[in-house]
Amino acid sequence: MPRKYFDYDSLDDLRRDIDRLGLVDIPLDDDLTPIFRPVQIGPLTVGNSLAIHPMEGCDGTLTGKPDTLTYRRWERFGAGGAKLIWGEATALREEGRANTRQLWICEENARALEDLLSRTRKVHREMFGPNEEVTVGLQLTHSGRYSYRQPIIVVHDPVLDSITYVDKKQGGGSTRWVDGGGRTPVTPDYPVISDDDLERIEDDFVRAARLVRRIGFDFVDLKQCHRYLLSELLSAKTREGRYGGSFENRTRLIQNVVRKVRSAVPDLVIASRFNAYDGIPYAKDPATRVGTPLPYDTPYRYGFGVGEHDPLQEDLTESKLLVGLLRDLGVVMVNISAGSPYTNPHVGRPFERPPIDGYETPEHPLFGVARHFRITAEIQQAYPDVTVVGTGYSWLQQYFLNAAAANIRTGRVTIAGVGRGALAYPDFTRDAMHKGRLDRRKVCITVSFCTALMRAKHNELGQFPAGCVPRDRLYADIYKESLKTQP
Repeated sequence: MPRKYFDYDSLDDLRRDIDRLGLVDIPLDDDLTPIFRPVQIGPLTVGNSLAIHPMEGCDGTLTGKPDTLTYRRWERFGAGGAKLIWGEATALREEGRANTRQLWICEENARALEDLLSRTRKVHREMFGPNEEVTVGLQLTHSGRYSYRQPIIVVHDPVLDSITYVDKKQGGGSTRWVDGGGRTPVTPDYPVISDDDLERIEDDFVRAARLVRRIGFDFVDLKQCHRYLLSELLSAKTREGRYGGSFENRTRLIQNVVRKVRSAVPDLVIASRFNAYDGIPYAKDPATRVGTPLPYDTPYRYGFGVGEHDPLQEDLTESKLLVGLLRDLGVVMVNISAGSPYTNPHVGRPFERPPIDGYETPEHPLFGVARHFRITAEIQQAYPDVTVVGTGYSWLQQYFLNAAAANIRTGRVTIAGVGRGALAYPDFTRDAMHKGRLDRRKVCITVSFCTALMRAKHNELGQFPAGCVPRDRLYADIYKESLKTQP
């Protein structure tokens, strides 16, 4: 039976466990006042210091428009009270979508995206009054290696390309090949996207940014996390050509995109969510079911923000250089993430129970929370003039606002955000405002059912829409339906 990690009846219980584990990077405050401070982001005023991360629901239409569940989810975010709503990953191109139901920004879908934004602001206004202090953005993405039609890779990664492990259940120590994250295994002779194609993607970002502004979003996010295309470029140390090798080359695309967007849409606020630490791929040990680092050579040259001689540890030298570069180009807000949901989910999303195709956590989840907080604090303190949005709060359940308040008060982060936590509990901010605490019966319990829905096959729709099974009856029913379709 998997161990239960979250077993705290009070904030003091949590403090004692943090002390027992020797974790100095998880401060907790009883006073929640800091989370209600407004934040100025360039010309934008965000009415409090809480954010909803860009969580996809995989619930758009097959043509990339918002669908019924997309509207429902965004309207619940709008009514919830967090003043920074970081809109979800929206593909630049159809072939760059991560799944068949991911949103896609194009002329044909612009009116539907405008309707999505309008409905979100309308419910916020109905609940809280004037809209001036709610800030809503949209994240632009190309899924690269994880594109649903076929992988589009920027560099060969010997571990990600073809992951192998010994599956004892198959008998005799036979080798079982496991997809390295893309929908198609990547062979050594698989083509790498050309420099010319990457340059065309730069122009896709500009076209999409124009639409973002025309639709009326307050800011655009250029997505560089979770080993999607722009994220993988940051780690492309072994790539040849003008987009690989040196730090200057690996950041060439994001630099060009920011410059081009600022030139084309000068009044659009630009942000970026990026992986400050990639980590290394893990696989499930077939005997223990626990995540185990896959073999790697040193110096390790296939990750961003990782120590080349010890990739299990972060090295934020280049991560901080990137933030400084983005700031100098006019990016005013960064959102710090880590890891990959495909290959090391415990890094990005400390969990109580893994997804159906995942491994048991190799560390107490508090170590993952502390890693997020430590990385974010180091970046924020290096650049106090940049709005830094922090991640890693959801596993703390009803106590995550106590950590948010402490990190904000001490200057370790500007804004605290939740992703899974907002799927389970979209009105967490409203409860904090009116009750001074969170309801433990409503919080995310990090048991990964939202991911399980995304991984469940659903005929031509690709997968089921993602939402909170334990806290939302609608998704509980969808989950029951998903079980009927699986082999």
